[in-house]
Amino acid sequence: MKAVFDKLYDNYHQDLFQYIFYMVKDRETTEDLVQEVYIKVLKSYQNFKGESTEKTWLFSIARHVTYDYFRSLKRKRNRIIDLFDWEEKGSNIADSNDLPEEVAIKNDQLKRIYTCLDKCTIDQKSVLILRYLQSFSIQETAEILHFSVSKVKTTQHRGLKALKKLLLEQEEKGGDVQ
Repeated sequence: MKAVFDKLYDNYHQDLFQYIFYMVKDRETTEDLVQEVYIKVLKSYQNFKGESTEKTWLFSIARHVTYDYFRSLKRKRNRIIDLFDWEEKGSNIADSNDLPEEVAIKNDQLKRIYTCLDKCTIDQKSVLILRYLQSFSIQETAEILHFSVSKVKTTQHRGLKALKKLLLEQEEKGGDVQ
């Protein structure tokens, strides 16, 4: 079992961490949820039938763990609180080849995108993160989310449309990140 866990960890840990981080926007919470995912994986690996790839199966578990986290937040506080510290975590996005002004512009654009992404539905947010930030195919995204391919396409289309509208509205208000 250790060899299986090591293989999953080595191959997918970074992507798994980023996926959950994009969803919850808090490093400590992400670490806790990733640990919970690995516990579930270890407990249920013998039930893995190979009907999908290990990566898809792992991200499906991560999706469920993350959704459970959001449900628990909603029950406790009746809303999801934005815990993202833009100043601290935005610095890890910079490309070392960019000029300081370019880094600042990119960081500001990413702040606006993340803020608007939080205003999309949870399904739209999940699809957009998996498709554009994690680079999953439509088929893989469908498997992870237990959606049909057409639902992923529709949700992606609506999510991009909503995100564009939110970004335009924010720009008209002066571009402030809220």
